[in-house]
Amino acid sequence: MQTCKTVQEIRDESRTLRQNGKRIGFVPTMGALHEGHLSLVRAAKAQCDAVIVSIFVNPTQFGPSEDFSKYPRTFQRDCELLQKEGVDLIFAPSVEEMYPPEAVTYVTVEGLSEKLCGKSRPGHFRGVATVVCKLFHVVEPNLAFFGQKDAAQVAIVRRMVRDLNLPVEIVVCPIVREPDGLAMSSRNAYLNPQQRQSALLLSRSLRNVRRLFDEGERTASRLTEAGKHAFAEHRSVRLDYFEIVDPDTLAAMQLIERPALIAVAAWVGTTRLIDNLVLRP
Repeated sequence: MQTCKTVQEIRDESRTLRQNGKRIGFVPTMGALHEGHLSLVRAAKAQCDAVIVSIFVNPTQFGPSEDFSKYPRTFQRDCELLQKEGVDLIFAPSVEEMYPPEAVTYVTVEGLSEKLCGKSRPGHFRGVATVVCKLFHVVEPNLAFFGQKDAAQVAIVRRMVRDLNLPVEIVVCPIVREPDGLAMSSRNAYLNPQQRQSALLLSRSLRNVRRLFDEGERTASRLTEAGKHAFAEHRSVRLDYFEIVDPDTLAAMQLIERPALIAVAAWVGTTRLIDNLVLRP
């Protein structure tokens, strides 16, 4: 397994793989890897001849009051995990390598970037779209693998790829959960034992809505109310949003007559967590 630090290095290695007829799978990450990330790597291994993983904590997707400086960085451990999975290349650039001095060019997916997490994290999805676009141009993969947990990110990346005619196929893999239902996240490491228990409220609220949906309820407002109700009784968890939207456009839905994304975000202490599920009539 080789680690590349510069754009030119990873570009040269990727092009050599393609010239040798290799189908390249790419998994972009911010490190602090867990089983959710590794499930993406395994999916890439199953569908591709070579797998490239990026490890880059992207500063442009963090707001001024967010956790960029304290975001968990476990590079050596990450490399050991990826080596065990048989990854071919790691791209681990510096901020200076990814963002040249006085860089002023960004990618914004209008109409989607202001929804869900974009409401409470202004500029977040602009940073995501920009870095993913740059990584796609540098790595030039055939397929790129993302987790369903970041459903809004998936919708935005898909629209960006379509609108900019980028030659990459987006593959979305299921959410990986802890045995008790908590969606795996690098930010779970911030939670103390009591907060870890409180965090289960996110997945529990989604299950409540699914149960009501399975009983025949199709009105989005009633389903949303049921999801929010769980948070009203737990002041230790502060709800950011609970919404039912179209999975592709992130537009609010009134009646569930086609697949619908139920998305939730909440603060557990100072840690912001997200979760979601898709309802299919």
